[in-house]
Amino acid sequence: MAVLNEEQEMLRDMAREWTVNESPVTEFRKVRASGEPEAFNRDAYATMAQMGWAGVIIPEEHGGSDFGFLSAGLVVEELGQTLTASPLVMNTVAASAIVLGGSDEQKAKWLPRLASGEAIATLAVDEGPSHDPAKIETSVSDGKLSGTKAFVHEAHGADLFVVAAKDGLYLVEKGDGVALTTRKLTDQRSHADVTFDGAAADKLASGGDSLLDDVLDRARVLTAAEMLGMAQQVFDDTLAYLKQRVQFNQVLASFQALQHRMADLFADLAQMRSAVEAGLQAVDGGFGVARAATIAKAEANRVMHTMANEGIQLHGGIGMTDEYDVGFYLKRARVLEASFGSSSWLKDRFSKLSGY
Repeated sequence: MAVLNEEQEMLRDMAREWTVNESPVTEFRKVRASGEPEAFNRDAYATMAQMGWAGVIIPEEHGGSDFGFLSAGLVVEELGQTLTASPLVMNTVAASAIVLGGSDEQKAKWLPRLASGEAIATLAVDEGPSHDPAKIETSVSDGKLSGTKAFVHEAHGADLFVVAAKDGLYLVEKGDGVALTTRKLTDQRSHADVTFDGAAADKLASGGDSLLDDVLDRARVLTAAEMLGMAQQVFDDTLAYLKQRVQFNQVLASFQALQHRMADLFADLAQMRSAVEAGLQAVDGGFGVARAATIAKAEANRVMHTMANEGIQLHGGIGMTDEYDVGFYLKRARVLEASFGSSSWLKDRFSKLSGY
């Protein structure tokens, strides 16, 4: 496990206490039942912003705390444990794009608003059914951006889109020239295809040619952090279930075959935590980010996929019923596994980064 300083421990503990007491899975059920396309509670997100979570990676001069990505990952992990629906991950990723590539004017305009929760931003990159940042056709002419982005997370609540075009990243505000088509995915969160038709665009001119990759790596490690929290919760819930469920006049946890399966999952979880925390620390340290982020997301995909499947199987058929929460984690996991790189895409990227 990562060695945390006192401030990080306090941040983690605060996030844990808030999610357990104020945002358990029952709150996600309420969001799902509301049917609102935004698919999150704005009052809850306002509270997160007041606690400083929306500005964890934003510099102090722009209203943030500049605690870094490991600290942001600690918060996101806790949110993942209770399936808290919020735009925090995408807002943080979009804010990082402005931090890395924005001009002083762009930073002054947007970062304080993103840190305070006054505005929400998201990232729009992919244009097809799967993640492939090499295939981008969105273009900009005379400051007007046109193109369609697929499966944009948290699009319905976004005030600002960080959009990948052929020649770089652009800031596009919601409004004229921006149209959303809702996509209903299994996790019941906000997803949309976003069509930009001559929308006013402001380029992120700094950050160099690697800006898009740098931003996507940050999306990968934070998504992996959410998946880590989910995997931990599925493990804990499944273990608790096995300890109380009686079959054949015996507690299920007493069966050695099931003990072996849980031991394997415990080892997988430890390996996942190591990879995710290493990815977050790499971003903060600025060394080996691409490789570490790729490993973090690939390992998160592998372990979360297995954990979700095993959680359902060890609960038995009842695990897929709406009465039990474990099925929600599987549904969210399948969406996140495909986001910012599937396992096969990430393995291919790692091989290329390694020179093969």
